[in-house]
Amino acid sequence: MSGREAGRTGATAPSDPDTLEVVPGAEREKLEGWIPPLAKPEELRAALEHAFGYRGDVLITRKDGSKVEGYVFDRRSGHTLAESYARLLPKDGGPKVLISYAEIAALAFTGRDMAAGKSWESWVRQYWEKKVAGEKNISLQPEKLE
Repeated sequence: MSGREAGRTGATAPSDPDTLEVVPGAEREKLEGWIPPLAKPEELRAALEHAFGYRGDVLITRKDGSKVEGYVFDRRSGHTLAESYARLLPKDGGPKVLISYAEIAALAFTGRDMAAGKSWESWVRQYWEKKVAGEKNISLQPEKLE
């Protein structure tokens, strides 16, 4: 029996979105609003790894007092903080910014993490509610960005 045949049970599609999930979703840390301690080099490196995985804006304060807020889209980890860099897309739309880890005095997770929450589960639930109600040509729109 092929995998395709094994998956056929003859039953109709379930209308309960909770039964559709075969594998549990990944838990995500809530980083929005977090200001990590940066006393040690390993704390700074760990915080910037979190910033890279975060899908919102971060505010970086440099040791000279200047600040830049934006999305961390790249980072390079070297042997020392001076050889390590983060690259940001500034919130104001300016050119990309390259910041050495050695220049960073503070980091704050300021923007909303667009990947957080249960937006997919909400979308599926709304879809099935409309489908069960008999609606045709169902069109669900994504949540509005700020």
